[in-house]
Amino acid sequence: MTVGCSLKRPARPITAKYLQNAATFYLERYPSTAEGLRRVLQRRVQKAERAEAPVMDNVQQAIDAIVAKFVASGVIDDKAFAQTKARALHRRGVSTRLTRQRLRLAGIDGETLDQAMAGLDEELHTDPRQREWKAAIALARRRRLGPYRPATDRKEARARDLAAMARAGFDYELARKVIDAPSVESLDDA
Repeated sequence: MTVGCSLKRPARPITAKYLQNAATFYLERYPSTAEGLRRVLQRRVQKAERAEAPVMDNVQQAIDAIVAKFVASGVIDDKAFAQTKARALHRRGVSTRLTRQRLRLAGIDGETLDQAMAGLDEELHTDPRQREWKAAIALARRRRLGPYRPATDRKEARARDLAAMARAGFDYELARKVIDAPSVESLDDA
């Protein structure tokens, strides 16, 4: 009788076809940027290398070719991704600072990022300050902070509410104006 017998599946070899299938499978489930897909495929290669699976020669060139193919076919569009993600984050009440950070981490370059934020302002018919104000109100509404909290709890929760706004990337003055607003209606008037 053998004790400690492992039934671990052997690692699959990394080939161009494997990378193509992995990329297709990933993109069917998740929207991605070119850099995001590149990272996913590189992680697959690193995992295979750790498991001592065979890895094709010129794997980096194969990854670059696969990413370029998806970009050329329009499956990956960094501009559309940035615009959509910026819009979704704004609706959730994420500050401009945090939105920019998240998009940079997703692999969006500076110029595309600036275009996405300008496009968001154009879509919302606002300037950056108004966009930030609306996002702060959206966060307060979603998390029930400040004037969205029952009046009896507001005073003792003020510091926590301000901290939540700060963690979301809003500056102190803006957070204070939202949290200290006398009522929900006064937020709309401001």
